[in-house]
Amino acid sequence: MDEYEKIKQGERGAWVSIGSYLVLSALKLIIGYLFLSSALLADGFNNLTDIVASLAVLIGLRISQKPPDKDHPYGHFRAETIAALIASFIMATVGLQVLISAVRSLFEGTEETPGMVAFWVAVAAAICMYVVYRYNDRLARRIDNHALMAAAKDNLSDALVSTGAAVGILGARMGLSWLDAAAAVVVGIIICKTAWGIFYSSTHALTDGFDAGKLLSLRNSIERVQGVQTISDIKARIHGSNVLVDVIVQVDPQMTLIESHRICDEIERKMEKKHNIRSVHVHVEPYMENHKSVKAT
Repeated sequence: MDEYEKIKQGERGAWVSIGSYLVLSALKLIIGYLFLSSALLADGFNNLTDIVASLAVLIGLRISQKPPDKDHPYGHFRAETIAALIASFIMATVGLQVLISAVRSLFEGTEETPGMVAFWVAVAAAICMYVVYRYNDRLARRIDNHALMAAAKDNLSDALVSTGAAVGILGARMGLSWLDAAAAVVVGIIICKTAWGIFYSSTHALTDGFDAGKLLSLRNSIERVQGVQTISDIKARIHGSNVLVDVIVQVDPQMTLIESHRICDEIERKMEKKHNIRSVHVHVEPYMENHKSVKAT
């Protein structure tokens, strides 16, 4: 299965999320308003941002399927990362609005008690979103899609948010009227935290950041390839759901061109088999005894 087919399969997960959020957000906002639950209303607004985030992921996946052209020789895979970045801004805006509204409600000391229907809606929503999370998580791992994996994590956070809303509603029903508003505050914090996580990972990828531990693992794998004397330099960057690796290896200066090419092929095979990396650019240099290798950057 090539990268484009994997991305196409990833669209199914985005559509499942969008459908679930459309139903749940409408239900939570209506029930939260009718049965006086600040926590359920906050959870409903949270799901509205999730619709936008899932749509952004879907659009990014669609653009990523465009083949390489003269302006994009590496393809359009980073479109999904840009879409996730846009979604993080939207989520942060709504999260702050929910947080401000909930804090205001908490300090105003409302005596309204949410209805029991709001509690059962929150419980059902938590179960539903956990099922969606499990589906998207398995699909993302199977096709190795980072955008869908981020969406799955958002699904899990939504399940936790709904669980918190249910606890707040139940507490308010037991006489702790402030607990419903307190749960709404927690919901706002979780929305902002999720937005920050998506923003950080997206900007890290877009600025060619790469995990140092993973880079060391790649270096160790290449060093074990027979014929590689040392590594002069190695770099890696994220391109959508793909990893691009550039490495300079030193080999025996007496080695023939055919033998050097065999080493390059072996490095590429090992990167794909062990690390699922298909884009590796290998540059071969003659090994010199007095040459100091450069550490991975």
